[in-house]
Amino acid sequence: MLKPFTRLAVVALAVPAAHAQTDHWQWGAVLDVTASSRALGLAQRNQGLALGHSDVSASGPVGKALSAQLTAAVHTHEGNTEAELEEAWLQTRSLPWGLQARAGRFASQLGYLNEQHPHADDFVERPLMYRAFLGGHWNDDGLRLNWTAPTPMYLRLGAEVFRGKRLVEHAEPASSPGVSVLSARLGDDIGASHSWQAGFALVQNRRQQEAAEHGHEDEHGDDHGDEHDHGHGALYSGKRMQVWEVTWKWAPDGNNSQRQLRVGYERAVVHKPNHLATAADRHVADHLAVVWRFSHTWEVGTRLERLRVAEPHGDHFHSARLRQTSLMLAYKPGHMQTVRLQVAKQTGSDGLATKGHSVQLQYVLNWGAHAAHSF
Repeated sequence: MLKPFTRLAVVALAVPAAHAQTDHWQWGAVLDVTASSRALGLAQRNQGLALGHSDVSASGPVGKALSAQLTAAVHTHEGNTEAELEEAWLQTRSLPWGLQARAGRFASQLGYLNEQHPHADDFVERPLMYRAFLGGHWNDDGLRLNWTAPTPMYLRLGAEVFRGKRLVEHAEPASSPGVSVLSARLGDDIGASHSWQAGFALVQNRRQQEAAEHGHEDEHGDDHGDEHDHGHGALYSGKRMQVWEVTWKWAPDGNNSQRQLRVGYERAVVHKPNHLATAADRHVADHLAVVWRFSHTWEVGTRLERLRVAEPHGDHFHSARLRQTSLMLAYKPGHMQTVRLQVAKQTGSDGLATKGHSVQLQYVLNWGAHAAHSF
C-alpha cells in the first residue's frame, strides 16, 4: 500500500490532467451558494444569498501528446452575476525527463491554495493573504514548465510567465511578460501516519499599479473609497512577492476517511508597492489553519489571519492592519456535497475597513467528473 504522501503526490502529478488519460472527454459542474449575515472587509462573498465560485468544466485528450481543460465560472460580485472563462489550457502528457509544459489560461501554482478552486477550500472565504495580494484566485494567460525529480522524496520545480493583466488590471506601461513566477515544492511521508509538504515561490511583477490606487485621489489620501471591500485582481501589489507554505497531515495508518488532522501555514511578503517605496514599505500577510476530521462526515476547523499593508499617501505610506479569526463546522455526506457553517470576526486599525463579525452558511454540490484534490 502506498504511504499517505506517496498517494497524494501521485494525484498531484496527475491533476488536473487526470481525466485526460481516458479515451473521451468528461465534464463536471459545481454549484457554490452562500448566505452571509454581512460581507467582511476585503470580502469576496456578498451579504445575503449569493453565488460563490460555481463552474462548469470539461477535460480530455487532444491527440496522444496533449490534454486540455476548459472551465467557465459564475459568481456574484457587488450584487451582479458575472461569468468568465477561468481556464483554457493545453498540457503535455508524455515529455521525457520528468518535464511537463502548459500553455493558455490557468491558475499559478504559487502558494498552497491558488491552484485549487475556491469551492474546494476548507473555509468559506479565501485567507486575507489571497484576497489582498492575488484577488482571491489568480489565473492568467501564460506558459508553464515543470520538472519533477525522479527521487523518493517528492520534488517539483516550476517556472511560469504570465501577461499579468488579470493580477494588476490598471497599470503603468510595462514590458511583457508582466509577471513571472519561480516555485519549488517538496514533501514526504514520516511513517505510515504522517505526511508533510513545503513550498516557496518568488513572483516578479513588472505591472506597476497606477499612482492613484485604492481610491486615494489626492496626495494625502483623503478619499478612501470602498475599494477594499470588493475587487478583481490584487488590491495590494508590488514589484516582488515571496510566498512560503508548509502543511502537515496526520491520519491513523494513513487512513484519512474517518480521522485526519490537517495543519497549514502560509506567509507572503510584497516588496516595493510603488516607485516611492523604501525597503520598510511592504505588505505582509500570514495565516494558520487547523482542520480536524473527527468522523466520516464531519469536520471542524479554525483559521487565524493577519494582514499588514503600506497604504500609499502621496510620497509616503501609512501602515494599516487587519486580523480575522474564523471557526467552521462542515458536514460532508459524500464527496459530492458539503454544508459548511462558519463564524468569522475581524479587527483592524488605521484605515482598513472591517465589518465586525459575519455568520456564513455555504452549500457546495458537485456533478459529474471533477479533478481529485492535491495534497
